[in-house]
Amino acid sequence: MSSETPPQKPRVAVVFGGRSSEHAISVVTAGAVLAAIDREKYDVLPIGITADGRWALTADAPERMAIADRQLPSVAELSESADGAVILPVDPTSREVVYSEPGTAPKVLGEVDVVFPVLHGPYGEDGTLQGLLELSGVPYVGSGVLASAVGQDKDYMKRVFTSFGLPVGPYEVIRPREWEQDPAAARKKIVDFAGEHGWPLFVKPARAGSSMGITKVDDVSGLDAAVEEARRHDPKIIVESLLSGREIECGVLEFEDGPRASVPAEIPPVSDHSFYDFEAKYIDSAAGLVPAPLTDEQTARVQELAVAAFEAASCEGLVRADFFLQENGEFVINEINTMPGFTPISMYPRMWQESGVSYPELIDQLVQAALRRSTGLR
Repeated sequence: MSSETPPQKPRVAVVFGGRSSEHAISVVTAGAVLAAIDREKYDVLPIGITADGRWALTADAPERMAIADRQLPSVAELSESADGAVILPVDPTSREVVYSEPGTAPKVLGEVDVVFPVLHGPYGEDGTLQGLLELSGVPYVGSGVLASAVGQDKDYMKRVFTSFGLPVGPYEVIRPREWEQDPAAARKKIVDFAGEHGWPLFVKPARAGSSMGITKVDDVSGLDAAVEEARRHDPKIIVESLLSGREIECGVLEFEDGPRASVPAEIPPVSDHSFYDFEAKYIDSAAGLVPAPLTDEQTARVQELAVAAFEAASCEGLVRADFFLQENGEFVINEINTMPGFTPISMYPRMWQESGVSYPELIDQLVQAALRRSTGLR
């Protein structure tokens, strides 16, 4: 009989929540990941970041992390202590995570082999957390600092795509000082843009996701309110013209031999909403078509563009690329998401399910990609 100790399972810290307006969606995503990750292959440590930025030790309770009766979950509801804090190592020679509560001795939670950061928006998806993990020497799922920052900022994302020859739609950017110091000039800049490209316009926070803060503006009378709504989420805004056509999405996943594209999906028009907004996505759960009803040539083209966008922004791990298929048959890329919605109803896992990669396999593939990078393998 062998007396050998079985090999230790890699320990995955699932980090979620955060300080952005997408806090609740991150909690929902984490719940889905915790429910699906292979517990026979990985040890799991759930760590939630509260809305005010405290790293909390949370219950491993996926059933409490879903949207129920149109109510959104939060890390505060899952935290095991109102003031205890998880401390990530800042020494790259150690991966030990510590839990501290006032009046008690710090508790060592053990080493972490890889972090799965399922955060959306600022302070998580934008390169800030990725920079912290780089300093700590802890491998993590998804893109690095540069690609995460580019993927979060719709302005610089489009600039990168343009520099690589990828087709983007017309847009205009209003920077914080423009609106704060001379709103009349900024307003004229948007109106002139509308004069060239037509109404309606979409006014968006430049660095937000999940359709937060977006307003469809039909004429100048709604412009100021739309700008202020976008600025509630980000002082930098982006204005885009309406692109007539079909909304097509495509997932990209990193395998050992490089990134591959999933079958694409289509977001059909939503009858009860003026566009595919937050309510349509997450509350009413508007369903997309997977796979998208495209020709073989169209499917191959959008897959080619999705991988090209992944490579242009130096992404790693995963990306969801969003496109418009225009009436002239050409694709225009709207944006990429370096940590897309990852709930079971989200388009990214649904596209990979249809491509032959189940939700648990998808999680495993992402964790393995992160572990490969930690050993210097690409």
